Amino acid sequence: MKDLDWGNLSFGYMPTDYNVRCYYRNGKWGEVEVCSDEYINMHMAATCLHYGQEAFEGMKAYRCPDGKVRVFRVEANAQRLQSTSRGIMMPEVSTEMFREMVLKVVRLNQEYIPTYESGATLYIRPLLIGTSAQVGVHPSKEYLFLIFVTPVGPYFKGGFASNPYVITRDYDRSAPLGTGCYKVGGNYAASLRANTIAHEKGYACEFYLDAKEKKYIDECGAANFFGIRGNSYITPKSTSILPSVTNDSLMTIAQDLGMTVERRHIPVEELETFEEAGACGTAAVISPISYIDDPDTGKRYDFGAQPGPKSKKLFDTLRGIQYGTVEDKHGWTTVVID
Repeated sequence: MKDLDWGNLSFGYMPTDYNVRCYYRNGKWGEVEVCSDEYINMHMAATCLHYGQEAFEGMKAYRCPDGKVRVFRVEANAQRLQSTSRGIMMPEVSTEMFREMVLKVVRLNQEYIPTYESGATLYIRPLLIGTSAQVGVHPSKEYLFLIFVTPVGPYFKGGFASNPYVITRDYDRSAPLGTGCYKVGGNYAASLRANTIAHEKGYACEFYLDAKEKKYIDECGAANFFGIRGNSYITPKSTSILPSVTNDSLMTIAQDLGMTVERRHIPVEELETFEEAGACGTAAVISPISYIDDPDTGKRYDFGAQPGPKSKKLFDTLRGIQYGTVEDKHGWTTVVID
């Protein structure tokens, strides 16, 4: 293993030794290539730069206490990238090729996988971009699919700790029938201004309502939302939000734990009925919410300064599956290095 300060890694980029790439030309994918160059040689008129024909995924590799290295729900990430590709007219990467490239890049860079005790992980970033040189608005003819990895610490510096959010009605991250259900870079660019304003006001993140009516809960920044009331796990159903692999996993785990799962429209007023609330996604798994402020009404929805017991149980169970310390009943993990 590399001699790194594993316990003090930020959630940022650190160079590793290799990435893997595959090019789409003449209507088909070529051979998978191993590359040590961090840069892409691209034409200035590439479609991804001008018309946003770009998609990505986020995953992690975990060095586990049994000595094995595991990745989590590779097939689900492959399927989501395929859905995004269909949505913005890019060629699909097969599940088999996606899986092959994920396992290859992790094995090639295994010296950068953080120790189990550090709480850090190896972040995996698959990226698909249109590379044809053109100025007309139409799908690219050529594409590059690559995967790089980088060791990262916790997304939030406090780890599994509660954070405050603020409702924004002045900005929308995505819209019904738009690209919100796809993992494309433009959705994240659309969140930067609202996110910056939230940070300037002392909040961890902004909180979005539906773009059409501003009546229903949509997202916690770039993450999915869930609320807990009694023994129910309640999460929004919306065409504007990304189908989170983490949220899907938490819904299944909640059912395994005997909870009722509701996926539906959630009126913003219902926030006051939740005992616990959280944001969920690959980066943080669960980020519990301490409170949500609504500047327009002056109301504060309070969920407690400390993470709630059910959120903690869900977090511990999912992390346990990822690290091989809790039984993987659903076959979600893949052992990359035995």
